[in-house]
Amino acid sequence: MRFARFQSKDGSIRHGIVEGDAIAVIAGDLLGSRQRTGEGVRLSDVRLLAPIIPPNLIAIGRNYLAHAQEGNDDAPKAPIVFIKTTSAITDPGAAILVPAMAPNEVDYEAELAVVIAKTARDVSEAQALDHVLGYTCANDVSARDCQRNDAQWARGKCFDGFAPLGPWIETELDPTTARVRLILNGETMQDASSALMIFSVRHLISYLSRCMTLLPGTVILTGTPAGCGFARKPPVWLKPGDRVSVAIDGIGELTNTVAAATARAAHQGAF
Repeated sequence: MRFARFQSKDGSIRHGIVEGDAIAVIAGDLLGSRQRTGEGVRLSDVRLLAPIIPPNLIAIGRNYLAHAQEGNDDAPKAPIVFIKTTSAITDPGAAILVPAMAPNEVDYEAELAVVIAKTARDVSEAQALDHVLGYTCANDVSARDCQRNDAQWARGKCFDGFAPLGPWIETELDPTTARVRLILNGETMQDASSALMIFSVRHLISYLSRCMTLLPGTVILTGTPAGCGFARKPPVWLKPGDRVSVAIDGIGELTNTVAAATARAAHQGAF
């Protein structure tokens, strides 16, 4: 099942179940009791939004060995945990805005994202997936110079628009075998299976739940494969006019354009 969050032409924001080229509208709580309304809309007649606005957006660094190595790092002995602000979340099709403060080293990171369905606290790995609603695509956009110069990652990971999510939440996915790709202007830059994760989705949920309560709706970004722009020779940075897609087999494709921050007004709210 695929849960979408969408905006109709009248401006209303609703949830629905994607079925082919249509959306069956649902009412109620996406994370609780919900039911079909009997209403349907064409997918082409709505604007898809980030499928959820989470209470917390938790990310994992260096969770693929090849990605750690391309940054001249060893495999971590425990998950590297950081937080992205929810104000960084943006929609499918929206522009990733290159910030005026740090325009020179903006990088892409294709990631499998996990959406938590119910409160998770001190759960075992065996129980971990029982707390999952589903999975979506994410792009952990990063300003590398900010990461490097600030000696921590918060600013570089949290500019507005630095967390595209979508296009929907897929409930039927094996998170151990998902193929994760990043396509930039038609060229595949990242391509790996989630089987190569150092720490599995089960492990991450259990580990995180032992240090913080995972509230319903929490989104976990599980790390990116090798192939990031900073590691290429010469480096490849996102720039205005680019088109960048995260594609995960079994979910779909999350596509965003790239624009200068000065173009904010022109790229927000357009249907």
